[in-house]
Amino acid sequence: MSREAQSEQRHLRFRSLLRLLGPGLITGAANDDPSAVGTYAKAGAACGFSLLWVPPVIFPMMSAAVFLCSKLGAVTGLGIAGVLRRYYSRRLLYPVVIALMIANIVEAGADLGAIAAAIRLLVPVPTTVIILSITGLILGLQTWGSYALLLRTFKWLALALFSYVGAAVLARPDWSEVIRGTLTPTFAFNVNSLSMLVAVIGTTLSPYLLFWQASQKVEEQIANGWHDRARQHGASDEELHESAWDVTLGMLFSCLVMYFIILCTAATLFKSGQRNIDSAHAAAQALTPLAGSAASALFAVGIIAVGILAVPVLTSGAAYALAETFGWKHSLNHKLEHAPEFYAVIALSTCVAVAIGFSRINPINALFLAALLMGLLAPPLMIIIMRITNNRQIMGERTNGPAINLLGWITTAAVSVATLGLIWTWLR
Repeated sequence: MSREAQSEQRHLRFRSLLRLLGPGLITGAANDDPSAVGTYAKAGAACGFSLLWVPPVIFPMMSAAVFLCSKLGAVTGLGIAGVLRRYYSRRLLYPVVIALMIANIVEAGADLGAIAAAIRLLVPVPTTVIILSITGLILGLQTWGSYALLLRTFKWLALALFSYVGAAVLARPDWSEVIRGTLTPTFAFNVNSLSMLVAVIGTTLSPYLLFWQASQKVEEQIANGWHDRARQHGASDEELHESAWDVTLGMLFSCLVMYFIILCTAATLFKSGQRNIDSAHAAAQALTPLAGSAASALFAVGIIAVGILAVPVLTSGAAYALAETFGWKHSLNHKLEHAPEFYAVIALSTCVAVAIGFSRINPINALFLAALLMGLLAPPLMIIIMRITNNRQIMGERTNGPAINLLGWITTAAVSVATLGLIWTWLR
């Protein structure tokens, strides 16, 4: 076989793999948004390699939580807010949706600021120009681009997160310490270590990714012409099996990114005594004298790519939740004129996020508010998801089996402990 034929064959295999990956990959990548990158970078800088065991432990919990939401969307043909509206009290629905919307928009605003700061590390462009340009690009893609185009764009942006692997390798870590930190869980029972651990857990199991996954599973059904059948008959075994693989690969990708970010800052910032990093772009900036400009540039590229992916996920997630709450037409498959309220919420959410990005609000304080709301929402939301997916009236024969039920309740307990622990550290 000629070199050209071999190259073409590899290209086709890669494109086939990319087509196989669906909402799970995008959900996993969006979970590693700039605020999460900042949390992981801070964890590596503060605790070194001692937290490298956390991503492998969190991986099955993330997979279980996101798969339950994917199954919920596939079986009911509804997102989480839609299920709450149809089967539960409005007194439960409204507080959940309001908290989600506030947290999503605040986090989107902080992420826009992080994108601008990361771009300025590479190119000296005014922040105003960057934020307005990025916002225009994102809104145009969401409003006038097809869902298939949006999905392809998100997948390519997700692949840019491999830049963190490159940054970690360029940091030249001591691989024996890396292996020890990964395979031997160690933890210092003090306020700093506890707050860092629960912040990482709280960041990875964020409510917005659960809402997004359920909504995107419904979008995928609409795009494939399955939506009406899903509402009437539920999802087939094959569909749920494919969804499980999609979610598992997506969460594996997300946890690998988390792992290499912690590794990168542990090998550089922690080793050099720079333990207090307050944002993702600050971590990228601090890497230059320690690991070289290439490592810093790769870290910044990761922030930019995932930020451009995460902002539309956050604003669309707010729009899905509000549209489902009031029964409006909602789908990125619809044209603007067919779902005007849905796109109006996306535009308004984006404008508020831009205002936050331009405001004098400290981005760290904004992220703190978003993290607080997400953290308070996560435990009750996981309980709601577990109850929904065990409810025969809603799920029919697709209620949870013993294994996924056990893992789901373990995840719920872990999120609850993390949230209570984080609140305790804040109150001290």
